[in-house]
Amino acid sequence: MGPTASGKSALAMKLAEFFSGEIISVDSAMVYRGLNIGSAKPTKNELEKIPHHLIDIRDPAERYSCANFREEALNAIELIFSKNKMPFLVGGTMLYFKALFKGLSNMPSANSTIREKLSKDAKELGLTALHDRLKEIDPIAAKKIHPHDPQRIQRALEVYELIGEPISTLHAEKNKELFPYYPVYIAIAPQDRSILHERIALRFHQMLEAGFVEEVEGLYQRGDLTKELPAIRAVGYRQVWEYLEGNLSYDEMVERGIIATRQLAKRQLTWLRHWPDIHWFDSESPELIDIVRDFLNNM
Repeated sequence: MGPTASGKSALAMKLAEFFSGEIISVDSAMVYRGLNIGSAKPTKNELEKIPHHLIDIRDPAERYSCANFREEALNAIELIFSKNKMPFLVGGTMLYFKALFKGLSNMPSANSTIREKLSKDAKELGLTALHDRLKEIDPIAAKKIHPHDPQRIQRALEVYELIGEPISTLHAEKNKELFPYYPVYIAIAPQDRSILHERIALRFHQMLEAGFVEEVEGLYQRGDLTKELPAIRAVGYRQVWEYLEGNLSYDEMVERGIIATRQLAKRQLTWLRHWPDIHWFDSESPELIDIVRDFLNNM
């Protein structure tokens, strides 16, 4: 685990090689085909060197839920163990980690009719009106959900319309299905936050040089994708998409992409600070691989 641009993938590759392991991606962008540069997806050589799971398993037009991830991650873990290898779960999508290790609420399945109605209401009445509606039926959820978060607002309203119960009640009655293995939580990050900010900016510029805009343009030209889809809402992709739409200048796109990535890193660190039983390591240590390898060997 760790914030974006902290070097998780590079460390995982070395550990997986040393401990004869395979990697399970815990990344909500890497699941989508065609989202390569912006998600820092492993290269072809890296994929050949160490088997990876849950990468390129969905089209960007599809939605991929925490429940989908949990089921497929558990299957991948079982498969890897069946080969007498060690699974390494690697990524920064903290909701996926939470779903896998701590279980899921018993949420009803999505309803396309209700979703279309709520999307129409959002366009006609505005998101504030929907958030006000949520305040009336579920003040607990409304307090936790940002007024500018359309996906979560509409999902909370959808759940209420489907079963007549607030989504906060379902969260409180969470089904904590046990994780059937013993996980070791390892997190890396620079001790100096400014180093992380520098690496984020550098990586964003490197992605642009590698053809990030052209990659998003290919998705944009498909014609069946919109910026409301989870794949296109991924950090970086959303900003480039808005640039292609003419809503941002190139410089504005770069600036907002870097800022959004920093905000993502901040959210990831906030999650991790509250994660129990986690073992922290300095990502900038020149002996990082040896330190983590020795830690695992001595467990």
